[in-house]
Amino acid sequence: MAQGVIEYKDTFKVDPVTNQNIQYFLDRFYMSRISTRMLMNQHTLLFDDKSGSGHPRHIGSIDPCCDVVEVVNDAYESSKLLCDQYYLTSPELNLTQVNGKAPGQPINIVYVPSHLFHMLFELFKNSMRATVEFQENRPTLSPIEVTVVLGNEDLAIKISDRGGGVPVRKIERLFSYMYSTAPRPDMDDARNTPFAGFGYGLPISRLYARYFQGDLNLYSICGYGTDAIIYLKALSTDSIEKLPVFNKSASKHYQATSEADDWCVPSKDPKNVSKQSAAF
Repeated sequence: MAQGVIEYKDTFKVDPVTNQNIQYFLDRFYMSRISTRMLMNQHTLLFDDKSGSGHPRHIGSIDPCCDVVEVVNDAYESSKLLCDQYYLTSPELNLTQVNGKAPGQPINIVYVPSHLFHMLFELFKNSMRATVEFQENRPTLSPIEVTVVLGNEDLAIKISDRGGGVPVRKIERLFSYMYSTAPRPDMDDARNTPFAGFGYGLPISRLYARYFQGDLNLYSICGYGTDAIIYLKALSTDSIEKLPVFNKSASKHYQATSEADDWCVPSKDPKNVSKQSAAF
């Protein structure tokens, strides 16, 4: 799919309306894909895991006691390995954890570790690449600062780097499937996995965060660095699937200038509710 988007950009002129249409379609497509894969994994691990590959503590792919700091360290080490392979260096990790619910205790939530790993892995890759390229002439690289905080309702993971940041006008563009700050990957080199370049890392990671009612935001200071914050629900009762509603009226949003309003979010306008129900 990513290669198809790259070829489309090479062949056709991409205007803002086309970009928004593709963004709307792919967001819905990939959110449905995440949900379908989640359903298949749950069924396979619960009822057909003859190899015993599932973790004994997990309920399918869900970890009822997911150690967030452990996943952060795993994602960092995987990103560091890839960064060392491409740049022969990588920034260190400084990690701080704050448990606001039970001070001094490990931070655990009910979550899917593979989803969290994917989000963190992509963010670490972005931070490492930005740091190495921005500070290439310095003797030592600034570390990546990670802060994990558990509150009564939210879990927040902040990843801060000194990679030079991006202008404010480009922040939302970073979540576009049609945009990437990295050089185009070499698809003919089957021996090495591209470090970056497809432009899928951030938009897919944001979908993973939003799948269970969380979010992923970027805050950047141009010339200094960027903070990426993952917000997750601390309470499993609030972690409800967020899926696109498929109906005949969905096509009208392809020309909309604002975010589509047919996601599974309660509407305050009774007229909109009735219209969506009738269309569905």
